[in-house]
Amino acid sequence: MIGYLRPMFAILVKDLLLELRTRDILLSMVLFGLLVIVVFNFAIDPTPRIVAAVAPGILWVSFTFGGVLGLNRSFGLEKDRGNLHGLMLAPVSRDALYFGKMLGNFLFMVIVEAIVYPAFAIIFNLPLWVPELIPIILLATLGISAVGTIFSAMSVNTRSREVMLPALFFPVIVPVIIGAAEATGLVFDSQDDANLARWATFLAVFDAVFLVVCPVVFGMILEE
Repeated sequence: MIGYLRPMFAILVKDLLLELRTRDILLSMVLFGLLVIVVFNFAIDPTPRIVAAVAPGILWVSFTFGGVLGLNRSFGLEKDRGNLHGLMLAPVSRDALYFGKMLGNFLFMVIVEAIVYPAFAIIFNLPLWVPELIPIILLATLGISAVGTIFSAMSVNTRSREVMLPALFFPVIVPVIIGAAEATGLVFDSQDDANLARWATFLAVFDAVFLVVCPVVFGMILEE
């Protein structure tokens, strides 16, 4: 077990240290997420009724589009610096490589969400502290990271990876975005706990399925 976890956390720590030196990924993700929120704020008339209807969707568009920038950079840095072949030659399980990269993407997205959400709440006059929203954000972010890591590895060898990743990624991740937006809307309305539990269960099942499928597919993608 230790031999499995050690390379996984080594990859995670490597990505974190690299980001601390450059700050490329987090800065671009935060700026893009904030830009989406500001643009939507000017594009709509933010009355309480309209905000209640569109705010959850705006929040998850901001999170997801910002996350795609981080996913693009995840394997892009490995490819550009010639590290991808080194990872493939490492005598460790492909699953450990996948979970190391996936945890890095997940952590980056959570940090960005923790920065972007307060700005979103202030702009749209929503509560800053909503404990019920935390599990929804974590479940949805885990699903986005699990699927996004696979498609990031798949698109990194294409010439137009910045275009290919969203084209491959969004059709698969749409159910998570819809589920997260619906659950977020229910949290903001502070009602209908049964439907909220149903959407949370849906997100958890999605995560469980793809956390089993994605490591298997990841090994095949690396071999290709």
